[in-house]
Amino acid sequence: MEDDLAIIERVIAEHKTIRQHFQRLEKVANDAEAMVGLEEAKEAFMPGRLGQKKGLLSLGNTLNTIEGGLQRHFHFEEISLPEVVDHCGDEEDRASLRSILLEHADLRNRVARSKKHVAELTNADMARHRWEANAHDMRAYISHTRKLLEAHAEIEQELLHELRDRLQK
Repeated sequence: MEDDLAIIERVIAEHKTIRQHFQRLEKVANDAEAMVGLEEAKEAFMPGRLGQKKGLLSLGNTLNTIEGGLQRHFHFEEISLPEVVDHCGDEEDRASLRSILLEHADLRNRVARSKKHVAELTNADMARHRWEANAHDMRAYISHTRKLLEAHAEIEQELLHELRDRLQK
């Protein structure tokens, strides 16, 4: 039971870290879009483009960090939580965990899609209006992914807190 409690506490702590990374990711995405606006203003004074790739590279690096962290976190949950739920959960808890674990694939795919989107924008040779529309779409997609991840973590948190309370009794 002590190990089960330690696993639950670790997952709860990791959720806080993951949320912080996604909040930073959203800021980077907003910064990349802001860069485009600054570039347009500066074009009146200087020909050429600001290095939009710098913001996108930062966004790509952040996505890589998030992807690695999520992979480790999800793997730990997928290996550890079924045993914990088997020890102290009921059938409803097992069903909830199965649903939670299925969401991992969707979240992994969304991060991978965001990375692909960043690569497309970084390497794109397209008209400014099209690039800006794609950058805006990417930002919205990342924001929605963050919201899905937060909802996912909240559902997990409810399950984890319920299990923790049972173990502490």
